[in-house]
Amino acid sequence: MKKISFILTLSALFASASLAQAAPDAPEAPLSSGTQDADSWLPTDNLPKLALSEELMFKYLSSELAFQRGQAFAAYSTMLSLARSSGDSRLARRAVEFAIAGSLTAEALKGAIVWHELAPRSEGAEQTLLSLQLANGRFDEAKQKLAAEFSAATPATLPVVIANVQRQLSRVSDRTKANALFKELIEPYRDTLDAKLALAQLAMVSGDRASALREAREALAKYPKSEVAALMLAQVTENKTEAAKSLADFLQKNPKARDVRIAYSRMLFDQTKLSEAKKEFQTLIQQYPNDQTALYALGLLSVQTNDLKDAETYLSAYIKSLGGKSDNERDSTQALMVLAQISEDRNDTAGALKWLEMVDASNHTNYLGSLMKRAQLQAKSGKLSLARALLSQAEVESDDERVKLIVAEAQLLRDAGQLSDAMKLIEEAMENHKDNPDLLYEHAMLAEKAHQFDVMERSLRSIIRITPANQHAYNALGYSLAERNLRLPEAYDLIKKATELAPDDAFILDSLGWVEFRLGRLEKAEETLRRAYAMKADPEIATHLGEVLWTRGREDEAKKLWRNANSNNPKNETLKDTLQRLQVKL
Repeated sequence: MKKISFILTLSALFASASLAQAAPDAPEAPLSSGTQDADSWLPTDNLPKLALSEELMFKYLSSELAFQRGQAFAAYSTMLSLARSSGDSRLARRAVEFAIAGSLTAEALKGAIVWHELAPRSEGAEQTLLSLQLANGRFDEAKQKLAAEFSAATPATLPVVIANVQRQLSRVSDRTKANALFKELIEPYRDTLDAKLALAQLAMVSGDRASALREAREALAKYPKSEVAALMLAQVTENKTEAAKSLADFLQKNPKARDVRIAYSRMLFDQTKLSEAKKEFQTLIQQYPNDQTALYALGLLSVQTNDLKDAETYLSAYIKSLGGKSDNERDSTQALMVLAQISEDRNDTAGALKWLEMVDASNHTNYLGSLMKRAQLQAKSGKLSLARALLSQAEVESDDERVKLIVAEAQLLRDAGQLSDAMKLIEEAMENHKDNPDLLYEHAMLAEKAHQFDVMERSLRSIIRITPANQHAYNALGYSLAERNLRLPEAYDLIKKATELAPDDAFILDSLGWVEFRLGRLEKAEETLRRAYAMKADPEIATHLGEVLWTRGREDEAKKLWRNANSNNPKNETLKDTLQRLQVKL
């Protein structure tokens, strides 16, 4: 009984060595011209009947132990010797794995030859031998096998063979020889569409744009209805205007070419031709009413052009087309968040919540974002307790996520005017999450709102100590000082540091312009604030820029700026306070 058990264990050990312990850098099994599954890597020949002996067991285990100790060559040599003496192809394969893992390319090739001899009908042995022939520069030997693959191909399988050979040759370090071999192999088939596209792609990757263009143009000329050829030509055309024109010309002759119209629409979008892009997607919808790509793109394009009614129509149709399932090509969360925002803007809280509740919980990050937005809406509608429960009871996967939810809950309390409760919540969290920058920052903002400026400064300086590259902490402290007209040189240095860390942040530039105004540098302040406003037309930036203009005697220009800000954001506190302080009536 023990002997049988021992034999079974050894048999399982051979199998696991061959299958489960494959070397991480072993050649990938390429696709053949037919269907390949995992069984194709197993030996298809009859395996030898091994007479189990102490010598066999000893050599096998010593080889495995040598490999575990980093002695790849010794492991390879012993295992290959064992394979030859036993005739077992599984041991030859294991020897190849040892050689590949030890970067012993020449030895791996020798092992692969033995493996293939022992298992001549094994797809794994054949493909590994081919890969190692190429890796060792044995192009003539590899060419025979690759040419045989082409010869065996049918018109239906030729594209798969071309892709397979491209992938095999892409691993060869000598790109010149690899490219030359590919061109030689594909020459008999160069009039086929797939061959021309492959040659165009090869030329593009090699930096030969002229050849890529020639091949792509020839492909489209020979196959004028091929969308793939049209897309390839656009891809290899360097001038984007010409590329777009080639797609437009193709669409005139082939108006129902879906993929080309999508590519053309995206190209128009990249060129900021939003209305034209939208028109192309609308044409696509007329042809394919339930096309999810077109519905999604039209919805987001409509948001870009501020056509919110259209955005709602298209995005609603897109969500409906999903039928409650996830979209494998794109994240539907953005569409749901936009729909929720549109509903919120028209004070339809129930509608906004409906969209947010549809966010897929499997994408945890997106789901938490939608959860926080739902809580915010519940709080705004007077259901603060429900909103807090939504956040506090949410499942989290990390401490960072829990902190985000605590901060969100504190902000709900702050917006509801319950500053002390918000402060208490954050301080309790800080006991469990020492030196957490997010908690410290929220603590600082709450302290500032409560006019506890010393507490605010301590928290912000703690952030700067813990995360010296945190631009928001520098900016918040500097702006607070500037706003209170205190320690202005220090405020300037703090904000200047923030701009060095985030030079393209419009709000930090706004702080810089504001402290420059406080320092009396009016011309510089105007220049900085104009730059910030051009980046983001925010009401607070408009308010600060308007005050600089007002102070410089350009009152009409200031009023115009303030009127625009007030029409878009009539409840902005900074604007209201400024107008009251300056006694300005709009």
